[in-house]
Amino acid sequence: MELEYASDPPYPVQSISVYGQKICYYDVGTGPVIVLLHAMANTALSTWGKVIAPLTETHRIVAMDQIGFGASDKPSIEFRIQTFVEFLGEFLLLQKIEQFILAGQSLGGWIAAQYTIQALQSDESPSGSSDKMPIPSKLLLSDAAGLRMQISDDVLHGSLPDSISTQKETMKSTVYDQALINDEMARKKFISRLAANDGLTIRSLLSALQASAEWLDEQLHHITIPTLVTWGAEDRIVPLTLGKHLAAHIPNAKMAIIEQCGHEPMNEKPDVFLANIREFIG
Repeated sequence: MELEYASDPPYPVQSISVYGQKICYYDVGTGPVIVLLHAMANTALSTWGKVIAPLTETHRIVAMDQIGFGASDKPSIEFRIQTFVEFLGEFLLLQKIEQFILAGQSLGGWIAAQYTIQALQSDESPSGSSDKMPIPSKLLLSDAAGLRMQISDDVLHGSLPDSISTQKETMKSTVYDQALINDEMARKKFISRLAANDGLTIRSLLSALQASAEWLDEQLHHITIPTLVTWGAEDRIVPLTLGKHLAAHIPNAKMAIIEQCGHEPMNEKPDVFLANIREFIG
């Protein structure tokens, strides 16, 4: 079966002003809330689109295009992890979301972990307001970035492909089963990357990360809420060794390894991914 990314969802996109910037998001389903954070050079749907509908059978799913990505505004600012943390916190306050599970994939996982650390330690919003940051009840990290690692030029090249052939190689690097990627998929994805207009966000963020003080390595012990770390066993973007380190250094974290799977389990093996998280999310 081909690896297909969800498009034209059967639910409408909504928007809200956060710090004067338009943030687009999906809010579907009823029940306990799960907030989903997408990866770099992605959108809520390209990361989570294949599992949103199944999750709405038991939960209310809130998935936004983070600032600088997707249909949300892309201001000309210097992007750091803290930028996304503050937009997430303000978004949750504006939406009056107080009880929720926070889930993030890749870059989204780094943001989710950093947000959780700050929420657990702070009595007020990171923006300086008196409103307390909503604290997640549980944390789900999938193939999460955030541990100190060398960021090569290949990451930038893959995020901002210059041709269909480069796009195809980038897509192949994210999956275990190379047969899932074909020329037509690469063509469609390249067209979507051309239209994304998120190059400023990506270049700014990757530049900031080179000298970042926002790495999670020395902060993981502050994550004291129930945490599930899920990982594709054959992840070539953020290797499994980093996932095992995350799980080992977050107090009482559990880990679920998805065999024969790359960097995006929710796309490559959505049924297995869902089976691995069902008990955790309740």
